[in-house]
Order: sequence, then structure tokens, then C-alpha cells
Amino acid sequence: MTSHDGRRVLITGAARGIGAALARRLASQGARVALTGLEPELLEAAASHCPGAIWRELDVTDAAAVGATIDDIATMWGGLDVVVANAGIAGQLPMDGGDPEVMRAHLEVNVVGCYNTLRAAAPHVSHPHGYALATASLAAAVHAPLMGAYSASKAAVEAIGNTLRIELAPTGAKVGVAYFAEIDTDMTSRGFGTEAAQMLTGGGTILGVAPLSSAIDAIDRGIARRSRRICAPRWIAPILPARMLAQRVMELRGFPQLSLALQVAREEQVDLTTLQPQRLSS
Repeated sequence: MTSHDGRRVLITGAARGIGAALARRLASQGARVALTGLEPELLEAAASHCPGAIWRELDVTDAAAVGATIDDIATMWGGLDVVVANAGIAGQLPMDGGDPEVMRAHLEVNVVGCYNTLRAAAPHVSHPHGYALATASLAAAVHAPLMGAYSASKAAVEAIGNTLRIELAPTGAKVGVAYFAEIDTDMTSRGFGTEAAQMLTGGGTILGVAPLSSAIDAIDRGIARRSRRICAPRWIAPILPARMLAQRVMELRGFPQLSLALQVAREEQVDLTTLQPQRLSS
């Protein structure tokens, strides 16, 4: 079993899904974990399963709040060793006729939220044992219908992580980017649970759902090794360098009910996978 004894770890988007499960894993191996997110009751419940953990309600789109929260936790602990920029949302969006507010929300939460987190944490993890992880997705490399907003945001997250890796290298810190396919989380079940998505996929998902443990095992190893790339399931790894070919395969795959699914998506009212404060309400 990997040991994270004494590591000081801050995770965004830790109320449920990958974030909450990762907090439990790392805490069980001796890490001090700070869970942040938008859902206080779920955060408190998740933190209760993590010995010695703390939690803070936090909107990652609020740069001032992110900076203050991370600085406060780093001061309390005397520094940070790991930050996992995991907070994110997903929601279907047809490029033609979809709601532009859905695109805006993805960019604000997934892209600006990741940037705010890594920007605030960078001074604290800029040491020879420091590590920052940006949670992207296979969708950053291979793009499917109805997932344009999500794919665009995760491609940007990948770029942020890759750039920060170069910029922090002189400090000895390492930066990783995580790529996941369809993992068994609320985000996947809610994202593919819409009428349009079910029509598009024939009642399932595009690639099949992998167990949550596959992602947590991969991140566990990645943090221990301060890896530049984390993939779950493992078969994602060879796809990334062959992304142009993989994209062509996606295009040739065929979606028999694509036109109808797009029309349904234009009219279907669907919440984001995590409800956002004052978002999509105007």
C-alpha cells in the first residue's frame, strides 16, 4: 500500500465522487487532507471518514475566496505538499442551438476554477516535494457530440497543467494532468442520464463505465510518484499520443440517432452535474 504519511493535501470538488474517495484514500494512508467544495453537508460527511481532515465550503470561480482559503489552510499546516484541482461540472451542449450559458459555466468552473486553484496553491507547493494535479479528461483529447463544452474546458485544463509544469520546474515541484474516461461517479451517471444522451449512446455511455477505484488507484500512485500524467482506466494512456487518429475513429464510429438527439438536447432542460451558485439562473 502506498504511504502518504504526513503529506498535506488540498482537494477541490471533494464533496463526492473522485474528490471524496481520494480524500478517504489519502487520509487512510496518513495524509492530512483538506476537502473543499460547494455542498457543505456532503463535505462534512466526507470529511468525517477522513481522520484528521478539515473541510471548507468553496466556490472555485471566486478567485479571492480560493486564495484566502488556500492561504489559510497552508498557514494552519505550515505549508502544502499536494493540491488536486478536481472541481468540475459537466452538461450536454449541442454546438448548434445549445444554450450559451452552458458553455460559459463550463469555462468558469472547469477552466477558471482550475486556474484559480493552481494559481493560489502554486506558491505553497513550489518546493522539491511539492505536487499539483489538474483533473482533465480523455475528453480533452477525443471529442464527442453533445460534449463540446466539457471537451473544450478539459482541453484548457490540460493546457494549464502542462504550462504550469514548465513554470514550476525550477522550484523542484512537479505538475500532473489526470485523464479519466467514464468513471462510476455522479457526474457520469447524471451526464449520460439525459434523454438526448441515452438516444445518442443507445442507453449506455460512449466507452463504458469504469469503477471509481480505478481512478483512485491511479491518482494514489500518481501522487506518490509525482507523475506528469495519470490515466484511468489504463487503456487511455496510448490513446493520448495518438489523439488525432483517435478523433477520426470517434468521427467514423457513427451515431445513428444523432440528428434526433441533438434536437432533443436543444429543448431538454438539464441541470449541471453540480449545481452552481447563481449560475444559469438569469
